[in-house]
Amino acid sequence: MLKSTLNFTVTERFLRYVTIDTQSDPSSANFPSTEKQKNLGILLVNELIAIGLHDAHLDEYGYVYATIPSNSDKSNIPVICFCSHMDTSPDCSGEGVKPIVHKNYQGQDIVLPDDNAQIIRLADHHDLKNQLGNDVITASGTTLLGADNKAGVAEIMDACYQLVNHPEIKHGKIRILFTPDEEIGRGVDKVDIEKLGAYAGYTIDGESLGNMENETFSADGAKLTINGVSTHPGFAKGKMQSAIKIAGQIIAALPHELSPERTEGKHGFVHPVAISGHVETAEIDFIVRDFDDEKLKKHAEVIRELAETVTARFPGTSYHLDIKPQYRNMKKMLDQHPEIVEYGMEAIRRAGLEAKLCSIRGGTDGSRLSFMGLPCPNIFAGEHAFHSKQEWASVQDMQKAVETILHLCAIWEERA
Repeated sequence: MLKSTLNFTVTERFLRYVTIDTQSDPSSANFPSTEKQKNLGILLVNELIAIGLHDAHLDEYGYVYATIPSNSDKSNIPVICFCSHMDTSPDCSGEGVKPIVHKNYQGQDIVLPDDNAQIIRLADHHDLKNQLGNDVITASGTTLLGADNKAGVAEIMDACYQLVNHPEIKHGKIRILFTPDEEIGRGVDKVDIEKLGAYAGYTIDGESLGNMENETFSADGAKLTINGVSTHPGFAKGKMQSAIKIAGQIIAALPHELSPERTEGKHGFVHPVAISGHVETAEIDFIVRDFDDEKLKKHAEVIRELAETVTARFPGTSYHLDIKPQYRNMKKMLDQHPEIVEYGMEAIRRAGLEAKLCSIRGGTDGSRLSFMGLPCPNIFAGEHAFHSKQEWASVQDMQKAVETILHLCAIWEERA
């Protein structure tokens, strides 16, 4: 019903948003980490106000808030929130994005024109086989596309437009939230949950058509500091104990079966992501991941045991390991509110899709929101090959995401 009666504008929105550079910066102490993220926020606020959401605003931290008032006679409809993040990954340039729409894709490898070495191959991107006859959007080869998560932003924005212009779709009060800095793990640091006032949330930040994710990794960050012994290298025999070399031995001793490149499915990992230092002191930053919190603790102990073993070989050296929680598996919270996931799955089916409940080998803003009092699963957005120059999105999948959001609003009204 929705597909035949609604005029979708999600593609035009998406093509506009990806040209705005919103890359976040993990080395920045500011919030948001880059001021340029607010450029998209200001645009979104202006568009929301033009749609008719007159309370739309950008706060000092770079969050966009807005409200779609209820149009139902029912007074007991829970408030729901839709959320996507505005920033793009620091792993790949997001400046000067030139989006290209490849019409009527027929299974060919896609050569990106500004860098012929960038080829999106069907053999490497398996979901392309589901896009035959669809329109695929890529960047030109020198930047990421920004589908993660501007596809979700565009889909929520278009759903807002459709809800305001199609009052026959009955719904309760809807809250909109666009966040900065999700890609660097700070996406909800300054969110005002009381201000949102929602019972349930849905991040629109997933991949394949029809997927809904109710489970994420639990995640810790670990910083290992190694204290060596520094002396003049010309007189170092029997004295120098290089923290850099000790760090190298610890990294080399990590179990291969706990590396990201050797794990899949529900298996966690220990991953060194940065190393710095000199002879006297060196630091290794790790990310530690697992779906099971007890296994997460055991993975951190692997680092501690290796540090203990290796430094014991070097007299006069020591280490310090600092473990900081990052986010936890949102399934624990979502299982306490099963209707949130149930309604999401029903909305996907109403959009004419096979609904698939999945786990994320990663996290979303919803991971932390769920533990802040806003249970928040993740719905597909049609974005693929995140954080790379080969990132792509499907026009038709984005349209289906909009349909799913609209059905979800209607379901919450019906079930009230």
